[in-house]
Amino acid sequence: MTRPAPALLNAQLLKAAELGDAARVRALLQAGADVNARDASGRTPLTWAALGDRVAVARLLVAAGADPDLQDAQRNTALLVSGETGSVAMLREVLRAGPDLTRTNRFGGTALIPAADRGHLAYVREILATTTIDVNHVNDLGWTALLEAVILGDGGSTHTEIVRVLLAHGADPGLADRGGVTPLKHARQRGYAGMVKLLQATK
Repeated sequence: MTRPAPALLNAQLLKAAELGDAARVRALLQAGADVNARDASGRTPLTWAALGDRVAVARLLVAAGADPDLQDAQRNTALLVSGETGSVAMLREVLRAGPDLTRTNRFGGTALIPAADRGHLAYVREILATTTIDVNHVNDLGWTALLEAVILGDGGSTHTEIVRVLLAHGADPGLADRGGVTPLKHARQRGYAGMVKLLQATK
């Protein structure tokens, strides 16, 4: 029987990862597909799994030696994608692969920053409690996770709790944006009373 060409196996693996077909992923890996195969956009099976929150597939890929730090054309990795989706389950699987916590997305942010601005509270708690990710990393916009939680958040209970968690893990409330505006001033301008109270308590 003729074996499928490596390129075909790799294409099938990428599609199976995207679809979340764990049985197919396992079979393709056993047939010789490259666990770090990349499509035309540079996306790997692991990144496809993260995009679809295909946790079982990610587990298989990590066990097979998937490289968590390969970035696609948009500079995404599985870890960075998990910060955007807020999937704690995916975060845990990707962390098993020992990802580089300093890798940044197309905005120059680590996985923590989009999680903070999108209100992924459980994710923020998990990544700060289980890793050494830099809570004060500044992205290309000149914003930290704390600034993004205030500026891009809605001021409600979830984003306010994210501010509290960030502060508890060492977020520096004195780190201002490029215009010199601090998180406290942004919170005051927006009328976010709960955030103002938390940030005032750090002074």
